[in-house]
Amino acid sequence: MLVLLTNDDGIDAPGIAAAEKAVLMRGWQVVVVAPDVEKSMCGHRVTTHEPLKVEKRSEGRFAVQGTPADCVRLGLFALDLKPDLVLSGINAGGNMGQDIVISGTVAAAREATYHGVRSIALSHYLKRELKVDWDRTAAWASIVLGELHHATKAPRSFWNINFPHLPPGEQDIPARVRCEPAKSPLNVSYQRRDEADGLVFDYNASYASRPRDAGSDVEACFADKVAVSMLSI
Repeated sequence: MLVLLTNDDGIDAPGIAAAEKAVLMRGWQVVVVAPDVEKSMCGHRVTTHEPLKVEKRSEGRFAVQGTPADCVRLGLFALDLKPDLVLSGINAGGNMGQDIVISGTVAAAREATYHGVRSIALSHYLKRELKVDWDRTAAWASIVLGELHHATKAPRSFWNINFPHLPPGEQDIPARVRCEPAKSPLNVSYQRRDEADGLVFDYNASYASRPRDAGSDVEACFADKVAVSMLSI
């Protein structure tokens, strides 16, 4: 079992280290092809009008001056990898509802699906007052990978997983809940500032206060469960 691992937080992020640990827990092989720096919220952007620089950090580890979708394309068509699974994440922050079209994490999984490769996006909802136990998240991710990597799913579809943020000490993986992406948008506002060269607007939104649509990924994850959604292309 060969896994192509990428993310949008960058190759040095703790989340991708946790994902790699999860893969190795299952005894699978892994090749990391990930952005050299954070590329959060870049959506499904791809680079077509300038060269893509790739640094080989070590055997099976490549840092790309590009987006998560670029990383998947390079892995499949330039580095000539033949993965059984593309895994994207683990993102530091949830990717639910409206986030799905913005997320570089989800875009990498979507790109793989376009090319007929099974894929899973993994994200970790964050509560500011709690530290992230990435070792615990790696253990949870390994369990979910075992459950879903071969699971029957619709053609041209992929899994989007969001882990809840639990207090320290709770090690057992929470219940997994099949759910749909939330349809209600995040509550957004902007703070206006008048400056000499024009108007400036500062983005303002509370992720935790977003609507919890019944049966949605937001409802499940905010209720301390693992939100499991099947997304189609």
